[in-house]
Amino acid sequence: MQTPFRLLLALFALGVALSAGAAPRKTETVVLIVSDGLRWQEIFNGAEAPLLNDKVNNWTAVSELKQKYWHEDPKERRKLLFPFVWGTMAKQGQLFGNPALGSVAAVSNPYWFSYPGYNEMSSGIADAKIDKNEFGANPNVTVYEWLNQQPALKGKVEIFGTWGVFHEIFNDKRSHLLVRSGETIVDPADHSPEGQMFAELYSTMTHVEDADPADAFLHVAVRRHLQKSHPRVLFVGYGDTDTWQHMGRYDLLLDGAHAVDSFVGDLWKQMQSMPEYRGKTTFIFTCDHGRGSGPVNWREHGVEQPGSDKIWVAIMGPDTPALGERSKVAPVTQAQLAATVADLLGYDFRKFKPAAAPSLLPQTLPAR
Repeated sequence: MQTPFRLLLALFALGVALSAGAAPRKTETVVLIVSDGLRWQEIFNGAEAPLLNDKVNNWTAVSELKQKYWHEDPKERRKLLFPFVWGTMAKQGQLFGNPALGSVAAVSNPYWFSYPGYNEMSSGIADAKIDKNEFGANPNVTVYEWLNQQPALKGKVEIFGTWGVFHEIFNDKRSHLLVRSGETIVDPADHSPEGQMFAELYSTMTHVEDADPADAFLHVAVRRHLQKSHPRVLFVGYGDTDTWQHMGRYDLLLDGAHAVDSFVGDLWKQMQSMPEYRGKTTFIFTCDHGRGSGPVNWREHGVEQPGSDKIWVAIMGPDTPALGERSKVAPVTQAQLAATVADLLGYDFRKFKPAAAPSLLPQTLPAR
């Protein structure tokens, strides 16, 4: 008689779980990808005509830019700039942040620039004490540090980026996370001919900003790393889009944004070709802050450039319904991304940090 009783008990527990809305996650790997400072205006509308036609600050001929990125229809125009986002992510996943459709995505920190944004998306809180990019070691435990403490994920959480400050943001000295960014992008343990060439290219290349590598360099590093290491939680931070906007080069911003789109698509293709990741991986693609608008303020961001708090979020994976571009939905905050990363893997980050913003996943479900 014990077996039927145990069966009834198990069925009862299952019924309680289902009635509470519990559902097992299919996601086993989460990749959060950030293109630094990439505006929602380009994501949702494509190239902006007055900036594209700027013959003074753009070094590329307007005719060439128009051939690559211009179409009168903004929906077609954005596809030219972001073919993977609109050809794959929008069809298989969801996008938030188009104000024209009543979808608002924004930061909740009061500063609207990089370090506060990266802290917010990774720790789940907006910390007003972090008020400059040169802040130093992050006092907040990020979701990455916390997930790396979980037995099933220990040693499988990794950070890659172009910006050397990621070492401070993810506090690798305390968290013991693998952080390869800035001048540590080269793997010193890789003595293969390809690894030696990679190191030589990095040491001899002209760096636009400090020791930070270009996005293409970072992308190759991530691709090579995935071939021999199989992380379960991965952060990838591209930086060229922010650099070119600060320099006022809209032509290179368009090229950089188009390249990032191809990098995201390439990583998706690579991971879907690997049995460790196929059908079990969720991608989240976003930015750390917005920017101003108009002929000058598009270059900068911060509280002096209105609109710099507005961001966008794209998400695609086995636990995200294919609802495409969302409209008339509850506002999304950058701080929600930390709990979302954990939630996708079946962990509740808010049990550890109650002050963290809630997961975004309930907002990805169809409206009842």
